Amino acid sequence: MTPKRPYLLRAFYEWIVDNNMTPYITVDATAEEVSVPRQHVKDGRIVLNISPTAVRDFVMDNDAVSFSARFSGAAFYVYCPIYSVLAIYSRETQEGASFPPDEYAQLKPVVKAPNLIAVSTLDENEEAVLEASEDTPPDEPSPPPKTNKPDAKTRPFLRVVK
Repeated sequence: MTPKRPYLLRAFYEWIVDNNMTPYITVDATAEEVSVPRQHVKDGRIVLNISPTAVRDFVMDNDAVSFSARFSGAAFYVYCPIYSVLAIYSRETQEGASFPPDEYAQLKPVVKAPNLIAVSTLDENEEAVLEASEDTPPDEPSPPPKTNKPDAKTRPFLRVVK
């Protein structure tokens, strides 16, 4: 089942804006992938004004809240994964919703970096060995594998393996 946080965030955002109030979100600035101006972080959290008049290029989807805004006169692109958003509320009335910080504990995406391996190009002899091993019936023993030691003619290269 998908988490309810992104749906509730969008609903409260719409409700606050429809009532001509200012939507604020509280973000855990220590969470992975959060990109906020660090000079405005206090106690590991930051409060952001996400009013349509305060931000540009605003996107709130199931994965993140992102926008461009000015902080102390300097433009900054903000990116907050949904699991880092702890609350949304109206500045004027303080009404809104807060979310438990551990709601996404078991659902946080596991970001796995791609593995890189060195691979040399095959020369004609290696291709012949590969073709012969593919044609060898299962009863017959296959030739011993060749080591992938690059010679002066072939150079290793990197390939992304997922």
